[in-house]
Amino acid sequence: MDFDIPAEIATYLRELDAFIEREIRPLEQQDDNIRFFDHRREHARTDWDNDGQPRHEWEDLLKEMRRRADKAGHLRFALPKALGGKDGSNLAMAIIREHLAHKGLGLHNDLQNESSIVGNFPVALLLHHFGTAEQKQAFIEPMFAGQKRVAFGLTEPKHGSDATFMETTAVKQGGDWVINGMKRFNTGMHTATHDLIFARTSGKEGDARGISCFLVPVSTPGFKVEYMWWTFNMPSDHAEVSLTNVKVPASTMLGQEGHGLDVAQTFVHENRIRQAASSLGAAQYCIDMSVAYANQRVVFGKKLSSNQAIQFPLAELHTEAEMVRGLVRKTAWYLDREHHMDVSPFVAMANYRGNRLCCDAADRAMQVHGGVGYSRHFPFEHIYRHHRRYRITEGSEEIQIRRVAGSMFGYWGTQKKPKAAE
Repeated sequence: MDFDIPAEIATYLRELDAFIEREIRPLEQQDDNIRFFDHRREHARTDWDNDGQPRHEWEDLLKEMRRRADKAGHLRFALPKALGGKDGSNLAMAIIREHLAHKGLGLHNDLQNESSIVGNFPVALLLHHFGTAEQKQAFIEPMFAGQKRVAFGLTEPKHGSDATFMETTAVKQGGDWVINGMKRFNTGMHTATHDLIFARTSGKEGDARGISCFLVPVSTPGFKVEYMWWTFNMPSDHAEVSLTNVKVPASTMLGQEGHGLDVAQTFVHENRIRQAASSLGAAQYCIDMSVAYANQRVVFGKKLSSNQAIQFPLAELHTEAEMVRGLVRKTAWYLDREHHMDVSPFVAMANYRGNRLCCDAADRAMQVHGGVGYSRHFPFEHIYRHHRRYRITEGSEEIQIRRVAGSMFGYWGTQKKPKAAE
């Protein structure tokens, strides 16, 4: 087996680095834009008087970053060529996401709202795979132009990972559907023009089939954003949404009737492996920064790094990072060759171990750096707060472990096991 990064990906990493230095770093420094990344970052990004939503200045900066990245041909790298992308593989994306996160906090890759010079666009892929010709035309390019934005409404007040028990319903009425229910942590609602709403259209609670997906215009009567949830990592674009007799035409359904969870699974698998890769890169950044600090910090007349109490925890984290790196890249390699549901246990392993590793590494970095590590003048608290949510979103780590165990013991439905390592 060859464990080297493929030559074409290594070349592309160098191209991305040059683009960052040429286009993104100067933008990050001009007009005091560094305030969005230094110790002022949370306040600079958050409009506290507007329900904690992102400030317009912050989102304008991200928009300009994306414009430059798109013009340079990087933003849509992972998308099919039909969507203006480069057919970037899952393996390439895993390596790139790790590489960018390993650079630390910056405009090139700020994952608080999944913003990066190499974008992650699961909704565009959903439309590409499941959408009608009319839906593709109406949404995909307008999304990149900033004319439309689609939020994601799966979680509910009483149901998160147990999505098959969701209480939101859609009932057929003539040629329309009438939706009633609630959605929680409905991400992207502060600027959304449409919301991807999952609702039960048939079957009984607990059935995987019978849930459908709708592209609901947020201007539809009965659709209401109740409030934004203030979270550990602000600003917030995570809304509580109510739907009361929301009537939409049949043309708003995305995918087949009753097969909405196929849409949702495609969404979360794309995100889970990329979350894992980003967490790995951020973890390695925390480890490397801690090693460098321990080597230059002098306490009691000797380097801090001479203490085994400093060495051993970082050595263990570094070892785990190497193991997770192998798992993430192996999983991404499989995703490029197998149906994503066949690789699901590997995705689950990579996701929960990578995200947990990042939190452990950020916590250790704070400890090694002492008081300054706890301050906001270092990025570790921001990294911890952001990546801590990855241990809950896209399926909690307990759900990921359950998926692995289900595959091991034969309890996981009728899904196939992933192929053994070669």
